[in-house]
Amino acid sequence: MKKVYNSLFILALLLSNSLFSQDVFTVEIDPLVITEAPNVHSFSWGKTSDDKWVIIGGRIDGLHQRQPFAAFLENSNNKDITVIDIATNQTWSRSLQNITTSIFEQLQSTNQEFIQRDNTLYIIGGYGYSPTAGDHITYPNLTAIDLDEVANAVINNTDLNPYFRQISDPNLASTGGQLGLLDDVFYLCGGQFFEGRYNPMGPDHGPGFEQEYTDEIRKFNVVDDGTNLSLTNYSAVNDVDNLHRRDYNMAPQIFPNGEAGFTMFSGVFQQEVDLPFLNSVDITPNGHTVNNNFNQYLSQYHSAKIPIYDDANNTMHTIFFGGMSQYTLDENGNLVQDDNVPFVKTISKVTRSNSGAMTETKLEIEMPSLLGSGAEFIPITNTSFYTSEDILNINNLPEGPTLVGYIFGGIDSSQENIFFINNGTQSSASNVIFKVFINKGILGVNDIELNNESVYNLSVFPNPSKDIFTLNFFVPSTKAHIIEVNDLLGKLIKRVEIIEPIGNHSITIDLSSFASGEYFVTLKSEGSSTLKKIIKL
Repeated sequence: MKKVYNSLFILALLLSNSLFSQDVFTVEIDPLVITEAPNVHSFSWGKTSDDKWVIIGGRIDGLHQRQPFAAFLENSNNKDITVIDIATNQTWSRSLQNITTSIFEQLQSTNQEFIQRDNTLYIIGGYGYSPTAGDHITYPNLTAIDLDEVANAVINNTDLNPYFRQISDPNLASTGGQLGLLDDVFYLCGGQFFEGRYNPMGPDHGPGFEQEYTDEIRKFNVVDDGTNLSLTNYSAVNDVDNLHRRDYNMAPQIFPNGEAGFTMFSGVFQQEVDLPFLNSVDITPNGHTVNNNFNQYLSQYHSAKIPIYDDANNTMHTIFFGGMSQYTLDENGNLVQDDNVPFVKTISKVTRSNSGAMTETKLEIEMPSLLGSGAEFIPITNTSFYTSEDILNINNLPEGPTLVGYIFGGIDSSQENIFFINNGTQSSASNVIFKVFINKGILGVNDIELNNESVYNLSVFPNPSKDIFTLNFFVPSTKAHIIEVNDLLGKLIKRVEIIEPIGNHSITIDLSSFASGEYFVTLKSEGSSTLKKIIKL
């Protein structure tokens, strides 16, 4: 079912600590109706030389169901190739079922890794039902697509086959990872190999399945003369603890030293528990670095995103639109945890300063519905606005609103948590397109930057109390945390070491042996702390 959002959503985004040090801007999102645009999520896309979109793969249903017999059904695979002319509001679609079987089967899979180089779209892997294998598989293929020619063939209803080429390699059997391209080197980051029907009870229940995370960053060159296709210079770096992630957001970045690379943000699942990662991983040609000094709370799953660079101040920003998240902020700016990792409306920003420190901000305005998981941001073609790494340079934009791209597709859910009740009717694939404008020079002031107070969410009750105080708090990392109680003169009267996993916790503090009066409770870890005043009766 198609949805149309008839209002203009303005996402206020403050990108500085001072009006005099950096540019400020807002982001505006305006819904756009494109005739016969497909309902699709978790797809691959590329652009022709005349800015037509080519949409391939993904799914046309909503969130996958839990039951193995109903999960990732073949009839909900996107088996068409669609061309969208955003300028003329035209759409053309063709079935892919008449092309070479091995190519068709891969291209109707979901969660492929993809990247465009020049006029060629490269698609790797993907998961879905293979009639040839008689089962759900992860495809070990790389398919190269001539975007201009295949778009013309779709529009003119001519043969599609000449414009697809394919090779196979077991190192390419990955789904749910991300593919980057830097200095002609391909980076296949994270993801998993999954074979068989999905079953939340595990691989040894029902029909069973095989699942293996790649735990790797795989680097290689794609040699392509337009006819012959091959992989060379393959190498892989394995990191079981930190690269064990899929269905995450990876965005190109410019780091404080001026080096270009990528950041793997959040993702699922941790080795020891079925919860998202909170830390991030930076990738450059020299290797990868795990950032355990930053936690990303407000966006865990793949969604539309925009990397924005302020070269005047050497500051990098990445905006995330909706999707799914383990955390939200309540009306008081406190972090609220939901380990079911629900669909959210949250639009958030992660900022990396010129010192390398990272902060996260929740924007005041949200997505219009529980929309965004599996969506894509498609930038306009403008070499003065975007770097060769597809990063928007805010300093090159004119004053006032400027169209910078579009958000397309994704899962639109009717409720936050539908996984355990999902019968296929609670969510759907979206065909909504949003125009995205940057309004440079306009200041937004109502965003909420996560700080120690909002993250720790420390509360004390009863307060006042005669002797026993209960402390509720959130442990945001595996670092050692300490609770200290000081009197008004700063004298330490009690100290408790917290050895608890990430999450919400409670402890009691007994002050019955101390005099009545005011005291201060501090929850702290290395480099961060929050404080509350308590009154002993």
